[in-house]
Amino acid sequence: MYLYHYYDKKVGPFRNLSDLSFEEAEMVLAKIRKEKPQTQCAFRQQSYIKDRLFYEDILRKEFKKKHGKIERFVPHYMVVEHSPWLNTWYEDCAVIKIPIEEFDIETLSFTYGDSHPTFSPRIKDGKEYRKKLYTYQEILKVIEKYGLPQDWNNEGQFGPERYIEVHVWSDKTISKYL
Repeated sequence: MYLYHYYDKKVGPFRNLSDLSFEEAEMVLAKIRKEKPQTQCAFRQQSYIKDRLFYEDILRKEFKKKHGKIERFVPHYMVVEHSPWLNTWYEDCAVIKIPIEEFDIETLSFTYGDSHPTFSPRIKDGKEYRKKLYTYQEILKVIEKYGLPQDWNNEGQFGPERYIEVHVWSDKTISKYL
């Protein structure tokens, strides 16, 4: 299994909005909306930063319940295997592909789909993977049952899940790719 990270070449990999203050993150998002209005990031809702912090708090609490190793307050984001859709997010997209064996598995959590719709109170479709965070061993069982979302829902026609999101709660492996 490989984990992928998509990013804008001009910005660089693993630049995390959540590492910034709320005000700084809002300014970065405003700059993206102004300077790159056609990119996917520019279309994020006005409450995106506030929402992101809310969902990251849920991820952190759920991972603590599973006794995951949290070595940084907010996670880095990756996805399981290649996502054709995420590859279209940036004007000058680049990707980093890392074998999962390079990570301490205990520092990884997963959601089947993006964490925002996974934990959103607005999504009420009753799918069993809603409102759930998984460990590595748990996500393997979900993948065995449902496959990779990008294989059956890359266009988003069957719901919001288009990839499996990975939350990397450590800088150890990530720092090798900066």
